[in-house]
Amino acid sequence: MPANAPAAVLADVVLADVVLADVEAFCQAIRPVEELCYVERRHNDELIPLAKKHNVLGLIVPPELGGRGVDATVYAQCLVRIGREGTGVRTFFSGHTSIGQYPILRYGNEDQHRRYLPKSAAGECILAFGLTEPDAGSNPLELTTTYRRDGDRFLLSGVKYLISNGSIADAAIVFAYPADKTGKERRMSAFIVDTAGDTFVSEEITAKPGMYTADTGMFEMSDHPVPAANLLGREGEGFRIAMGTLISGRLSVAAGCVGVIEDCLAEAIEYAKSRVQHGKPIGLHQLVQEHIAEIELARSASAAMVARAAEAKRDFDADPTNEDLLAVSDLAVAQAKLFASNAAWRAADHAVQVFGGRGWSELYRVGRHLQDVRVCRIYEGTDEVIKLKIAAALLGKEWAAFH
Repeated sequence: MPANAPAAVLADVVLADVVLADVEAFCQAIRPVEELCYVERRHNDELIPLAKKHNVLGLIVPPELGGRGVDATVYAQCLVRIGREGTGVRTFFSGHTSIGQYPILRYGNEDQHRRYLPKSAAGECILAFGLTEPDAGSNPLELTTTYRRDGDRFLLSGVKYLISNGSIADAAIVFAYPADKTGKERRMSAFIVDTAGDTFVSEEITAKPGMYTADTGMFEMSDHPVPAANLLGREGEGFRIAMGTLISGRLSVAAGCVGVIEDCLAEAIEYAKSRVQHGKPIGLHQLVQEHIAEIELARSASAAMVARAAEAKRDFDADPTNEDLLAVSDLAVAQAKLFASNAAWRAADHAVQVFGGRGWSELYRVGRHLQDVRVCRIYEGTDEVIKLKIAAALLGKEWAAFH
């Protein structure tokens, strides 16, 4: 940093250093708890208390609303570090911050900011993002959740499925169609939905291969009342809000995957130096070195793509009405998410191979990473959908596979 750097730049650097130090302290505290919870296959109920203790639940929330106020580049660095502790830990932050706080911050009004962001930054209101349904995954236009106006409130009905933080959230961003409209008049809307009340029923989904410590849930609403003041954006803007929020979500997945690769690399190097077979440490065997080289290539390339995507996202956040910056950010984040999630899956596979039989065990970090990171190629946009998105961005909207 140049000695004559502007005061604002120096302040940003100091803020980043302080926040990253808090994230590091949180990660060191959560690791032993996370490892125990994983082998016991139970939700990590210390995650939220420890995150509150280290003040990392409001990373992107402005300071005047109780948060830390970091930009997309610093937030991505935070998620890289958190990703080393496991995809389950990082998924909690993605659900709460990247696709929970972000849409309120980006699309909400001042009243909604005041009512939800300080509480969520303090850990008093855990957030989730309710888009996916049992029969509406890659195509949110097929969702069946509906709403109807009832005086000064809306009544929402429907089921949301495979929702990160879905059974522990105090509020969720929920997307629904008007029950009384069809055809072109039927446009999706977004709501901030408080989960309290007997018309909102949730449960944890435990039948999953990995991610045991993270809460994955489903919930059903039956004429669940939502104040009119909790409409997010304007009525009919739900699809735009969902797509804009997924840019934030995809960046968080990509950044977390870089952390997974970093941890796989560190674990593989340490094990290769200490494990002795055929009379010497296995790190001296050339084919083991090939695995380590492949992990490092995955790390280096993924980190570069995530850094570029985070910078594009930061630039768009600073000028959110700029359609050109939106397009650049959307494409860069999609590319990073696709590349990093696949790279992390391959890196974990290489690391497991270095560990041999011990790698195929939940007692070792690389085995847990292999199980958990596979979902990163599915949520926030499957590989196939992201590839089509990238291709359409290059060919032009008229070439989009889905309209």
